[in-house]
Amino acid sequence: MAVQLLTQAEGYGIIIGLSVLFCLIIVAAVQIQKRYLAEDSDESEMFMVANRSVGTGLTASAVFSSWMWINESVFAAAYTYKWGIALPVWWASGLSFQIALMAVLGIVAKLRVPYAHTSLEIIKIRYGKYAHCLFILLNLINNIFGCGSMILAGAQLVTGMTGMHVVAACVLIPAGVVIYTVMGGLKATFLTDFLHTLVALILLIYFSLAVLTNKHIGGVSGLYEKVKATNDYIPGNYEGSLLTLKSKSSVLFGLVLKFGNLALVLMDTAFWQKSFASDVRSTVPSYMLVSVVILAVPWCTGTIIGLSARAIEHTPIWFDYPHTLTLKQVNSGMVMPYVLRSLLGHGATAGLLVLVFMAITSTVSSSVIAVSSIISLDFFRTYINPLASDRKTLSVSHWGVVCHGIFMAGFAIMLEYAGATNNWSTYFRPIIACPGIIPLILTLLWSRQTRLAAILAPILGLASGVATWLSLSWYWGGAININTTQIQLPGLYGACVSFFSPAIYSVAISLLVKPSKFDWREFLRIDLIEDKTRSGNTTPPESISGSDVTPDETKGAAVNEKGEHRTPIHHVSNAQAPLDEVVHPFDEDTLRHIRRWLKIASVYFVVNVLTTIVLWPMPLYRNYIFTRTFFDGWVSVAIIWHFAAMFAVIVYPVWDGRHAIVKAVRGMRAEFVRR
Repeated sequence: MAVQLLTQAEGYGIIIGLSVLFCLIIVAAVQIQKRYLAEDSDESEMFMVANRSVGTGLTASAVFSSWMWINESVFAAAYTYKWGIALPVWWASGLSFQIALMAVLGIVAKLRVPYAHTSLEIIKIRYGKYAHCLFILLNLINNIFGCGSMILAGAQLVTGMTGMHVVAACVLIPAGVVIYTVMGGLKATFLTDFLHTLVALILLIYFSLAVLTNKHIGGVSGLYEKVKATNDYIPGNYEGSLLTLKSKSSVLFGLVLKFGNLALVLMDTAFWQKSFASDVRSTVPSYMLVSVVILAVPWCTGTIIGLSARAIEHTPIWFDYPHTLTLKQVNSGMVMPYVLRSLLGHGATAGLLVLVFMAITSTVSSSVIAVSSIISLDFFRTYINPLASDRKTLSVSHWGVVCHGIFMAGFAIMLEYAGATNNWSTYFRPIIACPGIIPLILTLLWSRQTRLAAILAPILGLASGVATWLSLSWYWGGAININTTQIQLPGLYGACVSFFSPAIYSVAISLLVKPSKFDWREFLRIDLIEDKTRSGNTTPPESISGSDVTPDETKGAAVNEKGEHRTPIHHVSNAQAPLDEVVHPFDEDTLRHIRRWLKIASVYFVVNVLTTIVLWPMPLYRNYIFTRTFFDGWVSVAIIWHFAAMFAVIVYPVWDGRHAIVKAVRGMRAEFVRR
């Protein structure tokens, strides 16, 4: 039986203590925003989409945090242990192209649906209530399984490290998140995302460098020699080596992961909300920046920690020597905890628990704000009370946060007792979440997709994917159970069918059954949420990334002290206007800017896919084992990339938001002097 790495008291203390700390930080931040920056989280536009004013730096930090789940660090190391150095490459490339795609879709949304709050609003106005209800269901299923599996993965990891009961971990992890999200809304998640990213990246680079320079590893060259000297044979790898990119299991897992993560992104309105919340001039630059630096986490951390486990597992330095890791422990993410405990001691292991908390709470905070938006806008304000005031809508959002947090804790507990693991959910999620991806993308990009196609394509795609997955699981596994449904090829084929078949169904139905063409001006009817009980000011506050902003009435845009134009401040309502009188709320200068960034984002997406999926890993998929010189360069570049990521999403956001920070500090200082 595996030994315990930390005490239960340490587990409870870290999780409860950090939850309380983040609640206090958010309470203070919300008050500062409200008093000194005119950003009131008691208004729905601020609570749900941060007044569409978040600048490049903070958007980049939030986007990075959204993609840096516990998988990208802890589980990347675990699967590197299983399959070798190829795994981090395929893991990292899968993250990058998704962010590049969201840059395209985000700027298209700014152009065509500038006042959207959730991706489901777009479905409703184009296809009506039946398609809307279907996509609500698909979105909720994706969100629930994605968030629930992350809570469960974190809870199992905490339990494995501390001995804390898994039910207690499932309840405590989301509890603090619910409290601070209710208080601060989406901007609170942006601010906590920055703090999560700050702490997580510093801890990860410390873990990687401290492990690498430990005397029992001996630096990059020492790690290479020790891994090379192991007798571990990996089936499916070239010559069974851990040091080759020709790894069948890594490629198959990487492809399944690409489909699953793409579904988690596009079918989760939390990721859309971050692009809705960003300033129009920040959307593409922030997403492009993150798509480059996100490679660092699985590449650097997964490579160093995963291979270090192989290097020391059979030596007396191993914490649980002479016992080695079981497959269940590996699939539960216990590789990194054992490496840190063996090489760096008790303190580093406690630091890892902090990292786990940061990663999971970042995921949960995005999830609860997204689901609360669906409950309040796509359900309550659409079907229960269309005339609900801003205050009433916000109240429903708050209750949505609380109820979803409670539900997710219960759902994670259910998965635990059903025998599910993070490994199983990795193969299951793409099957059920992918069918809605292409119909959703075509909703924004193809005017000829019809209502019938938008409804039938996801349903037929889901049925096709599930049938493929289960039949192949039975064919290759001899039965259908929790084990056979984790076989790689059935999961991959099922994900491919779930993803691609709706495209065929949608195009065929749209062109053959009552074809029609959508007028994009209909999207401009989506309006801001106004609170007529307040002062009547519906003007979004200044962008937090700029300095003091003043109205320029002649141009209809926000202009900072440097004369730079930012998001237009005039609210143009098209909700009741005839279609021929509908006008875009952005001025012509802003529209030209959006169209230019759309071209840049589209070209960049193609370049990103070719680089990260084709030109980088595929030429190395050959009969080749890393030499020491090549390995030295490979790991060194990964470390440099990690430092670049820290600069991009930690240092740059502070610099980008310096004017807002200075303004808040001056306001607090002036108030202190007055008192």
